[in-house]
Amino acid sequence: MLDVLPKVVLSCRVFPETLSLFEGKCDVVANQTDDALTPQSLRQRCADAEALMAFMPDSIDATFLENCPRLRIVGCALKGFDNFDVKACTRRQVWVSIVPDLLTEPTAELAIGLTIGVSRNLPMGDRLVRNGFDGWRPVLYGTGLSGSSVGILGMGAVGQAIARRLQGFSVELFYHDTQVPDPDTEAGLAVTQLDAGALAARSDFLIVAVPLNPSTRGMIDAEFLRGMKRGAYLINPARGSVVNEEDIADALDSESLAGYAADVYEFEDWALADRPREIPDRLLQNRERTFFTPHIGSAVSDVRRAIERDAAQNILEALAGKTPHGAINSPAASLGAAPAD
Repeated sequence: MLDVLPKVVLSCRVFPETLSLFEGKCDVVANQTDDALTPQSLRQRCADAEALMAFMPDSIDATFLENCPRLRIVGCALKGFDNFDVKACTRRQVWVSIVPDLLTEPTAELAIGLTIGVSRNLPMGDRLVRNGFDGWRPVLYGTGLSGSSVGILGMGAVGQAIARRLQGFSVELFYHDTQVPDPDTEAGLAVTQLDAGALAARSDFLIVAVPLNPSTRGMIDAEFLRGMKRGAYLINPARGSVVNEEDIADALDSESLAGYAADVYEFEDWALADRPREIPDRLLQNRERTFFTPHIGSAVSDVRRAIERDAAQNILEALAGKTPHGAINSPAASLGAAPAD
């Protein structure tokens, strides 16, 4: 009698090298399209699966788990896990693993790109050239980084990576975080701690680098924006729901905020039932003061390959009865066999 290979669902397109990691070990059901699976389609594919490689568009809750009784691991190909009910997974004896470190550097790089792009009018400059450019004109004067004050909201791994990259720009660096880096790290980064209000008031550029959780959701709202220096720029490479996009649109309309750049959006946080369903049209139409990218913080080919490889290794470890190296929970029962219904 032939052994039945465990079924693994890959919810989003992956590199061929990632598929090869499962060859001969798993029965892989892969979504090799550019479109994310709908929640219903994902649930149907996972109904008899032992493992799921999950990506940003996915959301796992208790109801999903009840309909997928054989599931043993959700191997997330990402760092943030607020879309996944970790407690429910633990109760169902399902591992949850993440890839904590590989997204930090490319996200920090993009944060710098967004900062320069929005303040130096790069999107408008690109459009001007493409629509007919006949030489220099005194237009599109922007704001340079040199000599400015830059605030970083959050001084975890991403915040520190952003601070390192700003060392050569001749800026004054400030930060706010409830957890302070050790003194040597703080001194090495040449950053000064401020409370949130002072950070907002002092920063010419404010870069968001906090995770999404109940304490950070919507923290950048109308009240916070009123406390920012008039004419400052806000840059968000973190998570969409850390900000209130409608309030940002108001601040841009009133010109209290000079510009907003983002790689992430409120509608993407699928686990939040009351999230907006689209980016506010006022933001999309404000082409002179905004710079948007399509959630490409980790979209570096080598990095994405490494993220997928790490997520796959977590899955293979769990299916082999081992503790996944990237696990963020501890299911009570042994995973040598599929959990009971």
